[in-house]
Amino acid sequence: MEEDMQLVENLVAETARALSFLSRIRIPDRYFVGHDGSLRRTVAAFPLAGFVIAMPAALIVYALSALTVEPVLTALVAISLQIMLTGALHEDGLSDTADGLSGGRNRDKALAIMKDSRIGTYGALALILSVTIRVAALSILVRELPPQSAALVFVTAAVLSRTLMVWHWSFLPSARSEGIAASAGKPDPDAVRIAFALGAVITATLCLLSLPFHAWFVAVALGLAATVIFTRHVRQRIDGHTGDTIGASQQVSEIAFLLALAMIV
Repeated sequence: MEEDMQLVENLVAETARALSFLSRIRIPDRYFVGHDGSLRRTVAAFPLAGFVIAMPAALIVYALSALTVEPVLTALVAISLQIMLTGALHEDGLSDTADGLSGGRNRDKALAIMKDSRIGTYGALALILSVTIRVAALSILVRELPPQSAALVFVTAAVLSRTLMVWHWSFLPSARSEGIAASAGKPDPDAVRIAFALGAVITATLCLLSLPFHAWFVAVALGLAATVIFTRHVRQRIDGHTGDTIGASQQVSEIAFLLALAMIV
């Protein structure tokens, strides 16, 4: 019993640290006392952090959908709130990755562009397409699904995408010797397995509560496939991950999941 309680306490602490890293949600200082700042174990809680981060926007989806507010407006408000809660962390990674991988002719040039805080044409287009596609896909889901199902789908996308972030992070070595991803450390194998287990269980449970089997199976498969293809492309171009590509992997998987569902329902 004591061991189980300790495991729960550890998971709660790691979830708090994951929320601090992945969002703008304020976390009490007690969760960081004696912590070295590494995320090697914290990645285990990324799926749970995704669940918590998505809940406020999911409640907006449920409430506005139940009130029969225009689906496009409901989706735009929900996506906007999500972006504010995360501080556009993942969107920033997507933008920098698009600029670097599309504008850099070689590995060193790509990494230099990704480190530059200025946004280029490819990055701007990536941001526009990311927000537009997610708003369009979510608005279709709000229109076609009951309010509860639409809200649960939104949470599912957040959980699945943050689980696949861990896969991208753990599959590739660090492309730089310094930076956020390098200083955070390589994910601990046990923590990675916990993240995968939690992500699979939460994703499957939420999908079973909200979607027909064929719909969620295809959507999850396409989300995974998109992440695998993106990860392989990153490996070919820069031979490793960066903090930007980790954030971009979340965007890629979330977009693929929501887009697939919008075309199926």
